Amino acid sequence: MTQQDFADPLFAANPYPVYAEWQAEGPIRRVSMPRGFDAWLVTRYEDARKALTDPRLSKAPRGPQSHAVDTAISRHMLATDPPDHTRLRKLVAATFTTRRIEALRPRIEEITDALLDAMSSHDRVDLIDAFAFPLPIQVICELLGIPAEDQDKFRSWSNDIVSGSEVTGPERMQSSMGSLVGYIRGLIEYRRGNLGDDLLSGLIAVRDSDDRLTENELTSMVFLLLIAGHETTVNLIGNGTYLLLSDRDRWERLRADRGLLPGAIEEFLRYEGPVELSTGRVATEDFELAGQQIRAGDVVLVALAAANRDPARFDAPDELRFDRPSNAHIGFGHGLHYCLGAPLARLEAAIAFDKLLDRFPDLRLAVPPSELSWRPGLLLRGLHDLPVTL
Repeated sequence: MTQQDFADPLFAANPYPVYAEWQAEGPIRRVSMPRGFDAWLVTRYEDARKALTDPRLSKAPRGPQSHAVDTAISRHMLATDPPDHTRLRKLVAATFTTRRIEALRPRIEEITDALLDAMSSHDRVDLIDAFAFPLPIQVICELLGIPAEDQDKFRSWSNDIVSGSEVTGPERMQSSMGSLVGYIRGLIEYRRGNLGDDLLSGLIAVRDSDDRLTENELTSMVFLLLIAGHETTVNLIGNGTYLLLSDRDRWERLRADRGLLPGAIEEFLRYEGPVELSTGRVATEDFELAGQQIRAGDVVLVALAAANRDPARFDAPDELRFDRPSNAHIGFGHGLHYCLGAPLARLEAAIAFDKLLDRFPDLRLAVPPSELSWRPGLLLRGLHDLPVTL
């Protein structure tokens, strides 16, 4: 049994040497997790892809939920298997369309310009607080039809939820989850009487039609869209900017040739992606995975961050290459649970980096990279803050 404190700041700062050591020893290992359970952790790319698509690994919660709040948020796409997952994803995809996302481009550009305008009055800012966080949270809130004055509430709640109970403490985490669920239900009740052209109104209309979402499914889907709809993009923008500023040549190359930007974003997703570990899957039967016997009831996790630096799949995996060919990373997952919001995250990131490079050509880190701290937790990978000089 491997003992590794995933919340250890030293591990959080650079987990990749540990992952590389584990990969060299084998594709899968038994690990003890901070939340008091043991799990199988998959670290190699090909085995990760297989695990992410294996129907014998279930995403649905097992047993009764310990809190009413847990029940209210456990009926979204990431916590269900087919046929429920198929139905839920189809219903959300019907409202979360490519047309709706592309129509957001002018508004995303407008929000980005406003945030950069506000930054320009300072000599030094925290890029996470001033830019990487408010951009995606404002976008997803407007997409869902959430009032602007309520948007600041989500940062504290979201921080507690994604950090996990081992970091925030179980009482505080449950309190934040309860506050967010209560807010979502109040918002749904209000929006039912005030339907508009927003995504939440579309989900409510689906829920109230023959092809319905239950009350808990609707609450769960909004919960997922709020959390996943901004947290991953915060980290994509923050991690990507950190990578650019920690090597000046990268920053100057991208400034000089904006045609490299799409490839750079894909490489950020591979090299320092916003999601470190997959959410857990539970074996529904005994079977063999990556040469190990998995028993029914065992928990399996996929280390996306490790798989995306697997030397068997990526040439020179510890090098950041904007022009990397065939960058088939799994930063947004793989298979049935591939991130539905990936096109929105890519659009926001492309606009954010393009305008940041133009607006602040002399942007620099305000502290040495060694002084930056990474948010502890099991799933997401991102910086606490990113002090920069303009």
